[in-house]
Amino acid sequence: LSGGFSPYTGSSPKHYLSTPSPVVSLNRRKSSSHTDLARDFKSLHISDTYQSDTIRSTNLSRSRQDLDSLSGSYRSTSRNDHWDSYNGKSSGGSYGLSRSSTQDVITASLRSNSRKNSFSSEKDNYVTPSLIKESINSKTTQGLVGLRNLGNTCFMNSILQCLSNTRELRDYCLQGTYRKDLNYSRSNTALMEEFAKLLQTIWTSSSNDVVSPSEFKTQIQKYAPRFVGYNQQDAQEFLRFLLDGLHNEVNRVTVRSKAVIEDLDYLPDEEKGKRMWKKYLEREDSRIVDLFVGQLRSSLTCSECNYCSTVFDPFWDLSLPISKKSYSEVSLLDCMRLFTKEDLLDGDEKPTCYRCKARRKCTKKFTIQKFPKILVLHLKRFSEARIRTSKLSTFVNFPLKDLDLREFALDNNIHAVYNLYAVSNHSGTTTGGHYTAYCKHPLSGEWYNFNDSRVTPVSSSQVRTCDAYLLFYELSSSASRV
Repeated sequence: LSGGFSPYTGSSPKHYLSTPSPVVSLNRRKSSSHTDLARDFKSLHISDTYQSDTIRSTNLSRSRQDLDSLSGSYRSTSRNDHWDSYNGKSSGGSYGLSRSSTQDVITASLRSNSRKNSFSSEKDNYVTPSLIKESINSKTTQGLVGLRNLGNTCFMNSILQCLSNTRELRDYCLQGTYRKDLNYSRSNTALMEEFAKLLQTIWTSSSNDVVSPSEFKTQIQKYAPRFVGYNQQDAQEFLRFLLDGLHNEVNRVTVRSKAVIEDLDYLPDEEKGKRMWKKYLEREDSRIVDLFVGQLRSSLTCSECNYCSTVFDPFWDLSLPISKKSYSEVSLLDCMRLFTKEDLLDGDEKPTCYRCKARRKCTKKFTIQKFPKILVLHLKRFSEARIRTSKLSTFVNFPLKDLDLREFALDNNIHAVYNLYAVSNHSGTTTGGHYTAYCKHPLSGEWYNFNDSRVTPVSSSQVRTCDAYLLFYELSSSASRV
């Protein structure tokens, strides 16, 4: 599948910031980076501990707002300030980011601004109201950092920028909360470490910097060898492999129990869905699952005895078909209705009826049992054919806010309203294409175009195009996750 234009040639750089810089030495001592951060922001009462939305206190909400606003001072003041790469575990039994020149800039910035504003304090880490105001004014430049194309890696850059602007995933990495979930009993935790390090670099670098994701690419191709080299790849497949890899390394379940098959058909659908979800979490439970995984209900109704069998499966994204009729435009809801419409299974597709104990003609239908916090919708623009793969360039009209999906739920009374915050785009054809991303800045609310190393502002009216491939929606904050 096409999508890997690269303006670069030659060997890829070894460090995140692509500009030449001195190498920061790495030793195997315990990292002081997060300790320093906690110390420097102690006056803001910022906590690394994740709290669920249902029990979040007023003080915690305020602390995170303070963190978001203050993060403007995290930006590196020089192209030469950056974290070096790392590969090993610290002597304390966990990976660690060694103290970097970027961290020094953070601390120096806090102290310098504190002195400039004449707020005397015996503690160097005192944060003044003036500094907070400055940080709020500069917040629009945070995270607006391009990623270097290493050679047909625009598919990777597009997804990384979408995930970098996923607010709760970003906070999970920037605040270091992921470290508490790293599963060191397993053989490798380097992918999550490198992903978090990359996001930290993006959100602490100057807006004119270009970051090289070469070390991250090294780790993702170790986890998924299909991404070895510099071939053109599909962005949706990359996203699935990446989320799966991150989940495995921060899975709260350290020892998976043996899966036991139970007959739950005697239960009502609501109870059966809850039981299946509980069984899923007994094996797969992580912050990644908290954010991205929902539950899909699939029903089969026998045409002979009318027996309805239901199955509940977790999903990380939904692949939506686009009508192949000669329409110049369809709506996203049209795609959802096509995905959930009742299909007839006949001929070779006939399943075995649970009650008849024989293959019967059946109808199949999807409904959404559990909506995820982050809903990723994949528009199926590429279709496989015997001779060649083709691409649909149909314009899909999708809402930027208030996407109401209650009609696709088993229970229409649940909260299922979403707001768009990122789009992964594919332009070109199946033989030659390029990936970019439109992302809504999680602090300023402004939209930007991320085209490898180039980042430019765009208006919200420019976000809807025929190139939209992956849509990233966040469940509106007016209600907690179902």
